Amino acid sequence: DTHVANSPQAAKRARQAEDRRQHNMSQRSRFRSSIKAVLKAVQAGNKDDASKAMQTCESLLDRYAGRGLLHKNKAARHKSRLRAKIKAIGKSTKKEPKHKAGKEQPKRGKK
Repeated sequence: DTHVANSPQAAKRARQAEDRRQHNMSQRSRFRSSIKAVLKAVQAGNKDDASKAMQTCESLLDRYAGRGLLHKNKAARHKSRLRAKIKAIGKSTKKEPKHKAGKEQPKRGKK
């Protein structure tokens, strides 16, 4: 520790901050592991396992977003992308182009 508290109150706050940091790190690790479990099941092409892992992951994401461990939009973004990957299992991997061939691309910028 490079900083030394100047008062008993500051020392206590430093202890509390360190305890929270340790706890949050383990929670964040758990959240990342749950996402990896879903992705692993998706990679394997196992929709049932992916759905079960997603249920656990979704619960964690909502809980941690509610506690402020991660932003609610970040939790929603993760859930949305993971759900899309689960939904895509079994479908063709070939993507269709956004614009039809031969059709001019829309112009962007100043006219």
